[in-house]
Amino acid sequence: MLKEEIEIPEGVEVTVENRIVRAKAEKGEVERKFEHPHVKIKVDDGKIVLTSDIERKKVKAVMGTWKAHVKNMFLGVTKGWKAEVKLVYSHFPVKLKVEDGKLVIENFLGERKPRIVFLSDDVKVDVEKNTIFISGVEKEKVGQTAARIEEVTKVKGYDRRVFQDGCFITKKPYVLEVEDERGTSEIKGENKEKEA
Repeated sequence: MLKEEIEIPEGVEVTVENRIVRAKAEKGEVERKFEHPHVKIKVDDGKIVLTSDIERKKVKAVMGTWKAHVKNMFLGVTKGWKAEVKLVYSHFPVKLKVEDGKLVIENFLGERKPRIVFLSDDVKVDVEKNTIFISGVEKEKVGQTAARIEEVTKVKGYDRRVFQDGCFITKKPYVLEVEDERGTSEIKGENKEKEA
């Protein structure tokens, strides 16, 4: 029998109902559905317990993935996730602003029509000069928002080595340990940098 245990951190409320795991703490609430015919999930004595009667490599791999997702949920509701996207331009001055649940990118490549990214309610976006900070309790949503911003400013038909205008993910979702006013203090090993 395969078994994995994940300690529930202090101050986190966890419920498991119909394979939906809900975690709630000071930063917010997050839920995720875990579905697999051979893996059971339950809360037992301050831990989340994953069990399976089938001892196969694939089932073990699924349990490992679930364990990582649950840990990410706990980090999200206790500390929060953050990603950074940098705006680069050399041809036309670009203006960034957040309004009515949208990120508006004006004058990109001198276009009259602004480029717009619709933001989900549980993701917070802040603009500071040419850097866009995305934060939230769900790692996936923070990462997807950063990817959408990068995607909306992708320039086709130009040599990327010469024409470098656009938004680029400079920091993939990472966890804040002690949030300072610049938001630069990270937990070691959680931050994966990507060159713009």
